[in-house]
This record gives sequence, structure tokens and C-alpha cells, in this order.
Amino acid sequence: MAKLDILCYPDPRLHTVATPVETFDAALQTQIDNMFETMYGAHGIGLAAPQIGKGIRLFIVDGTVLEDQPEMADFRKAFVNPEILSESGEPWDFEE
Repeated sequence: MAKLDILCYPDPRLHTVATPVETFDAALQTQIDNMFETMYGAHGIGLAAPQIGKGIRLFIVDGTVLEDQPEMADFRKAFVNPEILSESGEPWDFEE
């Protein structure tokens, strides 16, 4: 696996609209594996493909690293072509 470079704001590539993933193959799985390795190396809990310079609709998250949130203990997933269909709850006053 390969550890990838993470782009930082204000890198213009972070403003590019990501395209849908069309091919689900071993190369996509390798990309996902590399993203998890990169995220763990950065001590993160989530990473989107545009953050590593890949303009595709893919992000990963691993809640198992959140020791203070046991409800996330089994939450390690990759999301390909995600869509927000609805939202609920109170808005967060949070800035990444």
C-alpha cells in the first residue's frame, strides 16, 4: 500500500467538482486501501478522494478510532458515489 499526499487549503484542486466512479475493480479497492493507510498516518477519521488529488466521488471514514464514542466502534466504511437525500437534526456550529 502507498501513503498519499494530502492536499491543504487553498489548493485549487479542492474546489474541483468530483466525478462519479464508474468502474468498480481492483484499482478502486487499492485506492480505498491506500486512502485508509494515508488517513491513519495522518491520525484522521475520514478522508475524501479530492483531498488526495483524485477527482472522484469517494470518501472513507473509520469511527473505530473514536474511543469516546462507542456507538461508532464498528463503523469503518468506504462511500462511493454518495448522495445526501435528506438531513435532520440541529445544524452544527463546526468548522473543519
